Amino acid sequence: MTQIINNLFEISDRYDALFVDLWGCVHDGVKALPDAVTALQAYRNGGGKVVLVTNSPRPRDGVIKQLAHFGVPDDAWDDIATSGDSARTAMYRGMVGTQVWHLGPPTDKHFFDPSDVLDDPVDIQLVDLEDAEGIVCTGPFDPSEDPSVLRPQLLYAKQKGLKLLCANPDIVVDRGDVREWCAGAVAALYTEMGGESLYFGKPHPPIYDLARRKLYALDKDITDNGILAIGDGIHTDVKGAMGEDIDSLFISGGLAARETETQTQPDPEALIRYLEKETSAPTYTIGHLR
Repeated sequence: MTQIINNLFEISDRYDALFVDLWGCVHDGVKALPDAVTALQAYRNGGGKVVLVTNSPRPRDGVIKQLAHFGVPDDAWDDIATSGDSARTAMYRGMVGTQVWHLGPPTDKHFFDPSDVLDDPVDIQLVDLEDAEGIVCTGPFDPSEDPSVLRPQLLYAKQKGLKLLCANPDIVVDRGDVREWCAGAVAALYTEMGGESLYFGKPHPPIYDLARRKLYALDKDITDNGILAIGDGIHTDVKGAMGEDIDSLFISGGLAARETETQTQPDPEALIRYLEKETSAPTYTIGHLR
């Protein structure tokens, strides 16, 4: 049974580090969430380490620019692990070939900037689907359209036997009050159609390996028992934490606000119904990070 808490301070002294989701927890896709920023600043002032762990397909530097644009101060975090960086590493190791079709908006073009992480990255060439050896999906072309509009291209790709590298396993996000589709929805559809999708963000292990490496560089003595994962995605943040055997704090006022009847805090009975339906067991729950 999850424990409902009122603020991070109640439990923060039990943990040496936080793995914190961004969208829906620290910002809403438009602006920073002030209470969350204050909570993270206080945690760091007390000696804790904060690694932001995001399913954004952007490289780390791109996320830093985005955070500054949203008004998230840099004293609220220590380092950042992105699904984009984890997926980029796999791409530059040739996991989906060298001739790739980019399925995603033009704003994600920086995903294909030359890699300075690997010693001997493969030479990636962006080509049309007809000439591709694999697919790199950073999201739908139009996040407001149902991913099913991509069925013709995905069917063709499946018939060619192409693997799809998913740079963001999130299904949806809320940009302010508007819900948008993410790359995870496209990858799920491709898998449903019989194609092969490769994932590198939450809840899958590669991004946690990256986050641990970031944390080790900050403090090599922190173990998994000293890490708390925070996020609003029951199928990403909480599932990932459970899979990694680390404690989790579920933000019920994000993606599941309606199901958990969260205003300031979740309705306890609605929360229990939701968690039972999703067969999930976060260690703690709070309405919003504060």
